[in-house]
Amino acid sequence: MRCFGNVYEYPYNVLHEEGGFPWKGEWHEEVFCNDNPIVLELGCGRGEYTVEMGRRYPDKNFIGVDIKGARMWSGAKEALEEDMINVNFLRTNIELLDHFFMPGEVAEIWITFPDPQMKKCNKRLTGTRFINLYRKILINDGAISLKTDSDFLLLYTCAMLRANKLPILMCIEDLYAQDIPLEELYIKTNYEKQWLERGLKIHFLSFLCNRQEPLVEPDVEIPPDTYRSYNRGTMRSQTSPC
Repeated sequence: MRCFGNVYEYPYNVLHEEGGFPWKGEWHEEVFCNDNPIVLELGCGRGEYTVEMGRRYPDKNFIGVDIKGARMWSGAKEALEEDMINVNFLRTNIELLDHFFMPGEVAEIWITFPDPQMKKCNKRLTGTRFINLYRKILINDGAISLKTDSDFLLLYTCAMLRANKLPILMCIEDLYAQDIPLEELYIKTNYEKQWLERGLKIHFLSFLCNRQEPLVEPDVEIPPDTYRSYNRGTMRSQTSPC
């Protein structure tokens, strides 16, 4: 993958050794060579969302971000073979995002099927620690979208949004039980297909990141998911998130 022109590999040690990322603040000029909005997919895995959104929206630029290069390779190779000039990949730790993007350089963020991190709120990609990071690089009123099979993560994220008065644009508890409102929601990742085959509901949440006040963790108790890893079953919590 080091030979791929659409992949930038900057884990922490490389970022430190090279004294930073050379194109921070210059993704439009030096990487994409246009002024189209930049959209990130965090924890992109195989890059299914990054690549497919690149196909559907040629007027936007997409960057898949993940630390696991073995997964990223398939999406990066697919985009390279199709000569998709609006798709790139960044292999790094998500907590380092502000080392790669200037304030306001990113228009939108997608988080697709992250680990809910039920025991470690500071590792949740929709937790206050990461939301604080995202708003360093997002445009004002930049949107964040979450797709997840985790009841816990949906309930936690909604509670966090309410506690911080962040506007919820859309909250769907069972995405495929209704008409799908957005074209990009038809895209299915490998994990999503697995969860659907096992009878799990897919949740979707979209919200704005538009406040600069310090964020607070929600003071609520959220029931944990009643399934684990590969053997996920169909038991679900009954609490309504929104």
